[in-house]
Amino acid sequence: MLNYLWAGMILIGIIFGAFTGRMPDITNAALDSSKEAITLCITMMGVMSFWVGLMEIATKAGIIRAASRRIRPLVNFLFPELPGDHPAQEHITTNIIANVLGLGWAATPAGH
Repeated sequence: MLNYLWAGMILIGIIFGAFTGRMPDITNAALDSSKEAITLCITMMGVMSFWVGLMEIATKAGIIRAASRRIRPLVNFLFPELPGDHPAQEHITTNIIANVLGLGWAATPAGH
């Protein structure tokens, strides 16, 4: 349903722009927006690749498992139905650590 809403708004905007003689503005806005979207995707890909690699190193070094043991009381409090040895605990811990470090959307790879 939401896709139809967005498609309708875009279509109404294009039709309105055509009737008011602003099609060049719409074309320029579409091209500029697509350029910004590609730039954002490339930037995000670089940052997320860096953090995924760093998290993989931390996992293999045992840092994530050690941090998971230390943060286990908090995770058990937040997720009381999660078993103590569940693999999701490490993912939750990694995400909490990434957010505490202020990584923002770069914390996304931590949740796998």
